[in-house]
Amino acid sequence: MSWVIPTGENSDHPSHSDPAAGGPEWVASIVNALGKSWEASGHRCDYWGNNSNDTTAIIITWDDWGGFYDHRKPPFLSVPSEGQGDYQYGFRVPMLVVSAYTNPTIDSANQYDFGSILRFIEQNYGLGEGALGLADARSHTDLTSFFNLQQKPLPFVPVASPLGADFFINDKRPMEPPDDD
Repeated sequence: MSWVIPTGENSDHPSHSDPAAGGPEWVASIVNALGKSWEASGHRCDYWGNNSNDTTAIIITWDDWGGFYDHRKPPFLSVPSEGQGDYQYGFRVPMLVVSAYTNPTIDSANQYDFGSILRFIEQNYGLGEGALGLADARSHTDLTSFFNLQQKPLPFVPVASPLGADFFINDKRPMEPPDDD
């Protein structure tokens, strides 16, 4: 399991992001590198799952809502002294799940949160629910509904992008943090 975090220039934060070489291209380069690992490695490394039962799940999410309009009001969890403390939901953020075992289009009506990712990790690795802290303990969903492990693995389809991994590997711009607030 790996967390991959962009530099400020390659994030989607408006104050840092370079529209010509920023977030979407960086994400595409990571997804494409994992999806093409079988061919790029001469069939020694298979993150996508073309030739094995193992596969990678790529979960793409953002750390905040970006200031865009959301027509749904965040649900209120509880009064701070009666359960959830000061930890409350905010505006929704996008999440993408990419895998050889995820159908190309899923629009889930379930409410997911960052704890859902932790719950998925717990379920996948046989850890107890709530073992990873507050967020997963209060989450009511994991990400298993996004996957169909009974289906034949879908072939990787590269994400079209004007910039590839070489641009980001050789990027000489100063590395700024992705978030400084």
